[in-house]
This record gives sequence, structure tokens and C-alpha cells, in this order.
Amino acid sequence: MLEEVLGALNMGVVVLDQARQVVLWNGWMGQYSGHAGKDVLGQDLFGVFPDLKGKRLDSAVQQALRDNFPSVLSQTLHKAPFALFANPAARAANERMQQAVAVTPLTVAGGERHCLIQIADVSVAVNRERLLREQALELRSQTFSDGLTGIANRRHFDVTMEKELRRAKRSGSPLTLMMIDIDAFKPFNDHYGHQIGDDALIKVATALARMLQRPADLIARYGGEEFAAVLPDMDAAQSMKMAEAMRLTVAALNIPHEKAGHADRVTISIGLATLSNGSQSTIADLLGAADRALYTAKRAGRNCVVAHTD
Repeated sequence: MLEEVLGALNMGVVVLDQARQVVLWNGWMGQYSGHAGKDVLGQDLFGVFPDLKGKRLDSAVQQALRDNFPSVLSQTLHKAPFALFANPAARAANERMQQAVAVTPLTVAGGERHCLIQIADVSVAVNRERLLREQALELRSQTFSDGLTGIANRRHFDVTMEKELRRAKRSGSPLTLMMIDIDAFKPFNDHYGHQIGDDALIKVATALARMLQRPADLIARYGGEEFAAVLPDMDAAQSMKMAEAMRLTVAALNIPHEKAGHADRVTISIGLATLSNGSQSTIADLLGAADRALYTAKRAGRNCVVAHTD
């Protein structure tokens, strides 16, 4: 009956004696390892699987036989210790079965201590976890990314702005907010059509995003043809240089705009506001200041940069 029970188990069962020789090897192990029980009984396990010698399983078996100490191998660190394959195709591709391995000492009445090794196939669970992780990342991407341009969206901007404002006040470091608007975008859309308009938005967003090299910098689509940039640890003078470089970069895209009135190509206007050391400004204060600076830039003829001054 024991043989039938072991054969019915949907997991690998191996028992080793004090010499680490195989004394029990169930059918599951034979099926997925490619080693029949008759061929491995009496053999050193680490001769059957030489790549396991000196690895974590080796020490776990030693601890079980010598110290009566059970072990469960970390599935994170030891995903597939045994050369077990779900099918011939997986074997040919050397894609091992994902495994959960437990090593347990066995006390045999009137005899030496033995060691039980149990191996479970956790490939389905691992793949499900990977899928869930990928779905979570995709959901996060959809939640925090603009569907058209691929840059951060308004929600991402709001979260980042709140976090960076708290950090700036805590550390006393500067924080700059830029409000960026594509000049005369409605006439552009009306003249060239929405598809060309969307293409222009993507090109401008991509160009602006490439300008920001620091990990903490953020460019987001704030709404319509308006963008916002959050620049931690950047003072007013540095921000003006960055904004001017952004303005020139967009102009250099040479996107034709026959209806602009002020230029023959797509341009941007930028208003910026900088939180200085000791300021108690809120997010609304910074947004209002940057918006007023942007409005001033528009009134000054567009295609320019204006910094808010108290």
C-alpha cells in the first residue's frame, strides 16, 4: 500500500540514509527528473544531481542528518534547485520546474537517522504571482501615465507635487514648478486636424521629457495642451536656464504652425515659480504663481519664459 500512496502523491518524495544514499524515490520524481527509481536507489543523491553539491540543499541535508534540524529552502533564493522538467520540451529548453523544497529529519526506530526531502511543483503559483505583478504594474502605469503622450498624468503630478513640497519644506531645499503651454494650440488643431494635433502633443511631450535627466524630476500632462514640470532642488536661476532650454528644444522640433500668428512653428510659453527656503507656500500658492507667470508670458507675445516674482 505504501508504494501506491507514494505513487499517488502529486509531489516528489526522496528519503536518504546517513550516507546520503537514496532509499526511497517515488514515481513523481521518476517522471520529472528522468531518473527511474531502480536506477537511483542506493546512489548518492549528489551523484545523481551533481550540481546540488555545495549548494543550500547540501547543507540542509547535512543539518537534518547530523543535527536533526529541518529546513525549508527559500523559494525566492532557490527557485529550481533540482533538475526537474514538466515535459520534454521544457527539458530541451532547460526550463526547470519552479520548486518548493522542504528537508525533514526522520528518526527510524532502532536505526540511524534518515532525511526526507519533499519537492512541490509551484510553477503555476509562481506564474500566477508573476502575472498579478505584471498586471499591478500595468494598472499603476495606466493610473499614473497619460494615455496619449506616455508621460505622467495629472494624478501622478498631484501625488509627486505633494510629496516634493513636504520634502522641500522639511529639508529647506528649493522646489520649482513650471507650467508649460503650447502656444495657439486651438488654431493648430482647427487648421491641421486632431490627429496632427495629437502627434504634435506627443512630440512636444517626448522632447520635454528627454530634457529631464534627474530621477526626481517630473514632467506631466496637466490637461489639454498644458504640461507641468516638478523640479526638486532647483533654484530660480537654474530653473530659468532649464526653461529656456526647453523652449528652444520645442522650437527646434520645427513643427509647422501656419496659424500661430507669432511664429511659423509650434512654440511653448513657460511660467515658473520657485519655493525658497523657509517659505510656507502651499501647492495652490505655487500653482497660482506659476499660472500668473505663464499668463504674463502669453501677454508678452508667447514663445518666452517668465518667472514669478513676489
